[in-house]
Amino acid sequence: MSPAEPFPLFHPSDARRAFSSDDVTRRFAKVAQLEPGSNVLVLGCGADGAAALLLARELGCSVVAADTDEDVVASVRERVRNQGLSERVETRGVDLDALGLPEGAFHGVLVQGRVLYPLKDGLTRLRGLLVKRGRVGLTFPSRVVRVLPKAAQAFWERRVGAPLLHPGELLQALEAHGYEPESSETLSDVELDDYYREVEANLRPTSGPRAAALREELALHRENNGKAVVSYAFFVGRRKEPGEKPPASRDRG
Repeated sequence: MSPAEPFPLFHPSDARRAFSSDDVTRRFAKVAQLEPGSNVLVLGCGADGAAALLLARELGCSVVAADTDEDVVASVRERVRNQGLSERVETRGVDLDALGLPEGAFHGVLVQGRVLYPLKDGLTRLRGLLVKRGRVGLTFPSRVVRVLPKAAQAFWERRVGAPLLHPGELLQALEAHGYEPESSETLSDVELDDYYREVEANLRPTSGPRAAALREELALHRENNGKAVVSYAFFVGRRKEPGEKPPASRDRG
């Protein structure tokens, strides 16, 4: 199998990201049992910083809004200042290979609509940032049919460096890497079509070689006439400790 392409996977900075709606953020906050004073990392926060602002404004969380793009960080910093949330939201530029963030510090780590790491690497890195029983919410491509067409299989294996998993298998991967799986959702066919239209509208000639794989992804999607064979999943897991007993059936964990 060929090595994976460079991470994070390219996404136009101005395009709306998958799973970036306020409703998804609120659902994550509910599952993660976030409350006033909870420490949350929003990684790959996007230029609008919407999730970070919502968590600080509505729930009173202490948020680190982090991104690799300094222009994005500057945009979020301005929004934070304008909304009077500077005491609750810290904006920070980060290097994904060395985040420079404290271990065991966050009750929640949220990655909406960005694929920042290979799956196993991301699960391992982000687990270390969580407090005991902290939650991660992560985005990753997922196959939504039993057998992928050969072209899609070859493309995605090249892109992420491993076979694509079904949503249920993503939850199994969570468990294998030290989490209690809690929820998952994928974009419907209509949502995926809307997402790709938004992405395509924001691709620019200046995107250059970085966008080549994304353009190929768009072409593969069109070949299936709007019927998804690969979609994007958002899945949530709670940090679990070695030897921990499974939660009682009526306990969310």
